[in-house]
Amino acid sequence: MEYLMTYGWAILIIAVVLAALFELGVFNANNLGPRAQPGSCQVLRPDGPGTTAFINTEGLCNGELPQYMPIFSQSPAGYITANVAGSNSGEITVAFWIDPVNNGYWGSSGNYWEGAVSGGGSSTGCNPGGQFYFYIEAGSNPPVESFSITGARDFPGKTLVPNTWQQLVGTFNGSYIDVYWDGQLVGSPVATLGNTVSTYPIVTISGTNPTSAGGGCNPISGYMANVQIYNTSLSANDIHVLNLEGIGGAPIDLQNLVGWWPLNGNAQDYSGNNNNGQINGVTFTGSWTSGYTAP
Repeated sequence: MEYLMTYGWAILIIAVVLAALFELGVFNANNLGPRAQPGSCQVLRPDGPGTTAFINTEGLCNGELPQYMPIFSQSPAGYITANVAGSNSGEITVAFWIDPVNNGYWGSSGNYWEGAVSGGGSSTGCNPGGQFYFYIEAGSNPPVESFSITGARDFPGKTLVPNTWQQLVGTFNGSYIDVYWDGQLVGSPVATLGNTVSTYPIVTISGTNPTSAGGGCNPISGYMANVQIYNTSLSANDIHVLNLEGIGGAPIDLQNLVGWWPLNGNAQDYSGNNNNGQINGVTFTGSWTSGYTAP
């Protein structure tokens, strides 16, 4: 008892400090391991952009954690645009990781959404050109993620968790839309009534029209990473494997890869197709691992 009365305060302070350091992620294994530098893994196309012969990946492509992550804000609007050449086969897969922030609109009664990835003929608006868009719906309670092909939407009703890294994938096989959350199918396939995806000369990562609720597609609030777009509808097994690769995973189908933006410190396209992005109001940070657990 005499010992505890003499040194108990010191033990208590040490316990509080350790708890604070643990909460800050100092002891998180994700913070202790080596990080992949920007461009450490990329796709090589010996015959040039758009070709598929002898393509391969080069560098550290084993799912190493990225060094940096982008921070998107709604005001001022943060977004990335990329000119994407060519057209697709009528099918598409859009995959990305997201750590959303509850900005106060979630669960509101208005028809409000946050744009994540869209493709069309303009760099403004939520669904420019009427091709595809992936957004977080906030007008219904709870919020759900949705993938849309020219107006046909899938609302799987899955609650996204603020301040937690999650992977979203949307696929369109020419007839039906599916949405996957952390490698698992959510909701039911939605028929698109003949709608198709043809061309999307501009891909926008995060919305670029920060209008009031109900008036357009707002930029997301939070982090995004590892955006991948394919000219095919990946299978459920492929998407499960892609999720198991983690937030630093490389593309799984190089033959049908259109663009790959890891967003590790820049907006470069590492698919070998030179669809490099333009950054507008987006900052990068090395302190992003809080809320991430490897699959």
